[in-house]
Amino acid sequence: MTKTVKIEVAEKDLNKALRGFFKTLLEREDISAVLAPCKLPGKTMIMPTLVSASDQIDRIDPLTPAFPINGAKILSRLTRKPSGGPIAALMRPCEIRAFFELVKLNQGRIDDLILISMDCLGALGNRDYLKWSQEKSDDMTLQFVQQALAGKDAVTDEIELTQACRACEYPVSEGADINIGLFGVDTDREILIQSLTEKGLNLLTALDLPAAEFPAARQKDIEGRIARKVAFRNEMFAQTNEQIDSHAKLSAFLNSCVNCYNCRVACPVCYCRECVFVTDVFDHEPSQYLQWAQQKGAVQMPTDTMLYHITRLAHMSTACVGCGQCTNACPNDIPVMALFRTVAHNTQQAFDYQAGRSLTEKPPLAEFKEEEFEEIVGIN
Repeated sequence: MTKTVKIEVAEKDLNKALRGFFKTLLEREDISAVLAPCKLPGKTMIMPTLVSASDQIDRIDPLTPAFPINGAKILSRLTRKPSGGPIAALMRPCEIRAFFELVKLNQGRIDDLILISMDCLGALGNRDYLKWSQEKSDDMTLQFVQQALAGKDAVTDEIELTQACRACEYPVSEGADINIGLFGVDTDREILIQSLTEKGLNLLTALDLPAAEFPAARQKDIEGRIARKVAFRNEMFAQTNEQIDSHAKLSAFLNSCVNCYNCRVACPVCYCRECVFVTDVFDHEPSQYLQWAQQKGAVQMPTDTMLYHITRLAHMSTACVGCGQCTNACPNDIPVMALFRTVAHNTQQAFDYQAGRSLTEKPPLAEFKEEEFEEIVGIN
């Protein structure tokens, strides 16, 4: 299933080379559209865009460090039912892992879909991206790419990649049909593209691009990146555990929550059509608040913030992929990702499960396993 080909990079213009590749895809009769990060007309923001016309290809911009939404949500909407034609989707590794979780929950389909990933250079939070992009130019994007390929997390003296990106130990996708390789590659001259599935192999074979091999330095480069990210992740886990190891500390961690529910909306794997927290269950009578205040002497408003996050943790810790969109969406800058990622890591370890690792691996609690947690249930 593995085939490696290359596309040439002229004048060190990576974006132009990548756009040429996607234009080639779009010109094929078996590809109806390409879903990819694109520049918005007249603005510096980048958003997932479904491109069907080749004259729109120049808007595709996969290298700028913007990540305003996890594209798994978009892909779910496009694939829940037949879309009317095959789509090629360029997704970050965390987006593909989130999409796999949605597919397992019957919220998306992989039929008529080519999943394309690219070695992930990381992204900035929304506020940092807008600050950085005020003076954005093609040279700035190239500078970001060069710094990221050199292993630097700082974009400027004041702006770093998101905490989620620095803690993500999956910078290269294993679930895509095709992966675009940048790490350990001389990107001034070429980009290497590798098929990871039979579907990807068939497409690359049909494209008839020059054959190539990944350099020996690539694996060492990837391993070094992962080691640095795991070290950062473990330090984040230790700090977060210390911050939430009691009810009082957890309450303090979340005390600026205003129940906007942005984190729920931004989460790619929080898929319930009707959330219990927006139903009558939590639409308390006005007199109830006064009773609580009289019983306790004071009651923080809005109420139920702690219960909201604990409920979300119970629902989502088996499926969290650590993309960081929850923190990105928080108006009060609560590091929600660190909390969810820390708890999710422990939950997934307990079930020997990794969210988004495989389409065939059933989620925890989806089936009964007699040998699971025997020390707890008392089965001898």
